[in-house]
Amino acid sequence: MSTELEGAFHGLFDDAAVFPPGDLPLLQAVPAHQGHRSAWYAPFVGSFVCPADRSGEVDAPLELSLTLPQGPCGLPEVLHAWQQRPPGRLVAVEVALPPSVLVAEALAALDAQLPDGATGYVEVPRDERRSAVLDALAGTRYRAKFRTGGLVPQAHPDEAELAHSVLAAVRRELPFKCTAGLHHAVRHTDGTLEQHGFLNLLLATAAALHGGQEAELAAILAQREPREVARQVVAAAEDGRLAHARTRFLSFGTCSITDPITDLTALALVRHPQETDA
Repeated sequence: MSTELEGAFHGLFDDAAVFPPGDLPLLQAVPAHQGHRSAWYAPFVGSFVCPADRSGEVDAPLELSLTLPQGPCGLPEVLHAWQQRPPGRLVAVEVALPPSVLVAEALAALDAQLPDGATGYVEVPRDERRSAVLDALAGTRYRAKFRTGGLVPQAHPDEAELAHSVLAAVRRELPFKCTAGLHHAVRHTDGTLEQHGFLNLLLATAAALHGGQEAELAAILAQREPREVARQVVAAAEDGRLAHARTRFLSFGTCSITDPITDLTALALVRHPQETDA
């Protein structure tokens, strides 16, 4: 197992266990996250993602990403409460953009309030505002957040839409994270939901960085054969394209840390340290 291959997954999986469809209670999610951070796969685990209005319930020294789905209006109160009783290290704040909130307002709020050492993410709307929001983020210290799924089919962007978003971010040299829907390594159908694979997304990001156009990225996102996707991932790790892709595709929130780990081990892309060669 090459260090380049395993290194490409470091910090990729943000722990969003308290969000749908997992909906794990915080009293269970916090110790579960601590377990993940002490497991053999700990290098692959990123921050603990928590709704900002529930951060006061976290009583362990975690690395936290706080989400504000209503936009930046509540940011001062959230950060003030955080400073009064910090339960851990604040590594990121993820701000949504409801229709009534301008991206300039969100960036101004982050400029004024975001503590040093914390990364600011702005969720890019899936509507006509997308290009303008990406333009506003380009060249700033802030990063994009793309929604890649949800509980209903309409929440899942198709291959063409996601390819457009990835290429748009890469062309602007804008790092991004993703949230929702990336439950498994490879593109698949789950009931009525067409779900993207996080390995497909890594490969599409790598292709965008090396001159790929939207049609090529969409074709990569549509691949469903796990062994073929894994073969391409190994090749991309060996020539450095996967590490390059991680400079843009930073992480994604998953309601189950163990699902992506299980997929990677099944595809022989990572190996449990107790495993030995036959």
